[in-house]
Amino acid sequence: MQADLPFYESPEDALKAAVQALGGTKQVGALLWPDKTPDNAGRLLSDCLNTGRAEKLELSQVLRIFLLAKERGCQSPFVWFAAEAGYEARAVTQAEEVDRLTLVVEQSSKILSAAVTALERMQRARAAA
Repeated sequence: MQADLPFYESPEDALKAAVQALGGTKQVGALLWPDKTPDNAGRLLSDCLNTGRAEKLELSQVLRIFLLAKERGCQSPFVWFAAEAGYEARAVTQAEEVDRLTLVVEQSSKILSAAVTALERMQRARAAA
């Protein structure tokens, strides 16, 4: 995987690569700021990706760019981010995500059932006292 890892000079460069894969700043800017014209949204996004400017993206916007890029098959910017933080990232298939969520629901159901049983026991003990 490391051999396939692209090199970006900065986090902003990695985000720029994702934005380009999504059709450019006007396209992505319009998704991030639908209340702005595509030109204004594109300029704002360009400013946010410029290290010399005060404008910055919110974390939720960065995540949205990564998610949109993943949908288009562009994972390298996120993989680079993960590698910079010392992690190895890979895309998760829908089947894997369904399995993970099924496990969470099963575990949560067991915990909830145990809590309800304990609460009922406490309420019965209180009523008997």
